Amino acid sequence: MTTERAISNSASAVRLRRWQQITAASLFVGYAGYYLGRSCLAIATPLMVDPSASHGLTKAQIGLVVSVGVLTYAVGKVVNGLIVDYLGGRQMFLFGMVATIACTAAFGFSSALPVFIAVWGANRFFQSMGWNALVKTASRWYPAHRQATMMGFLSLSFLFGDAIDRAYLGGLVEIGQRSAGTPLGVLANWRAVFLIAAATLGLIAIVMAFVLRSSPRDVGLEEPSANPQNVFGAAGQSAATVPLLELLLPFLQSPVFWSICGINFGLTLIREAFNNWSSTFLKEVAGLPPGQAGIASLVFPLAGGVAAIAAGLLSDRLGGRHGRVVVPALVLLVVSLGSMAFINVTGRPIAAMALVAGTSFFLTGPYSYLSGVMALDLGGKRGSSTAAGLIDGAGYVGAIASGWGVAAIAARYKWAGVFLALTGVCCLTLVVAVAYLILSERKNANRAAPQDLETEPSSPDDSRRI
Repeated sequence: MTTERAISNSASAVRLRRWQQITAASLFVGYAGYYLGRSCLAIATPLMVDPSASHGLTKAQIGLVVSVGVLTYAVGKVVNGLIVDYLGGRQMFLFGMVATIACTAAFGFSSALPVFIAVWGANRFFQSMGWNALVKTASRWYPAHRQATMMGFLSLSFLFGDAIDRAYLGGLVEIGQRSAGTPLGVLANWRAVFLIAAATLGLIAIVMAFVLRSSPRDVGLEEPSANPQNVFGAAGQSAATVPLLELLLPFLQSPVFWSICGINFGLTLIREAFNNWSSTFLKEVAGLPPGQAGIASLVFPLAGGVAAIAAGLLSDRLGGRHGRVVVPALVLLVVSLGSMAFINVTGRPIAAMALVAGTSFFLTGPYSYLSGVMALDLGGKRGSSTAAGLIDGAGYVGAIASGWGVAAIAARYKWAGVFLALTGVCCLTLVVAVAYLILSERKNANRAAPQDLETEPSSPDDSRRI
């Protein structure tokens, strides 16, 4: 009987590992697909603000569209974070994807500025379901001792996925521009960018519907344990729903949670500014054609992907003490943004791309922690989506300025003024990061020397404290 049980446990472990791999691949591809409905506007913007185009959109008008979208995205992060914890990760992941497809296609058929604003706002609201649902699903599939590694990998979905999406859509624009006067010339039309993005995401959604599962229990397996140090304690090991106040209050009482929200406020503003405007910057200052500028802008997510992997590995070596990575990285980010403000890269695309890549590297490492492994550490299985939604919601409130605000500064003070303003934002964020480091180190010290004189934890994961 003991031998049979051992064989059964071994077979279950193999099946669980296989399904964990399938789930990781599904979440990665699915969330990378979400970015098709997001990156398409950045790729299309140089075409939409073309002075020779009949619609005559300006950077300020596009900036207004972007800012409204960020506002609805911020609202959606909070609202949908709560909804996902009540309705489930898989269901909301697929629903948000289908709604994004519809809105992206509708934008491609739109003409008037008020319609652009309304449709893009709806699009970003539905896109906000994706990451919250991903975090919720991951909280039920992966054990606490592997969650940092797994969330680092899944963070690549919005970094490398964004880069691939930009290369894909920007490459099609480039083909269209080189094929002017032929049927392929339609690919250089900004409307085609949105319609192709919607169609491609539709194919991904069909595959996700067949392979993604909410929990190991859906395939007859046991769920791994969550981080025991979550804000709910032992109750965080269950995904069972609770009254709203009981879900929210533990987060609101956590100083570490508020410091994480503050860091995300600043870093998301900076990140969204680069996501939305890097291709336009590379076109106007570095002198690249629109299609090449769209492709070149992928250095931002690519460098960020390298940073996310490095940050994850470094944090594990430091026993999950994320602040020891965040603070030095933000110091270097201040230097990088300041360099972009004072170094002239006019007509120098390689230098411009190098500065964009450096900024991404120092920004994305800390950013990848905030609504990823930190949300899982805080929320466990009960409130992981809510944690991710609240943290990201705080970030995207700050990012509202990345649209209209960046456009206004660029129009009056040129791009050097934009980067100088972002340097100031980063300095303030660094202050909050230092506060987070002090709070988290103090709590880790308290755990390492408890009153009963227990020895220091032998596992790096045991030393984590939220």
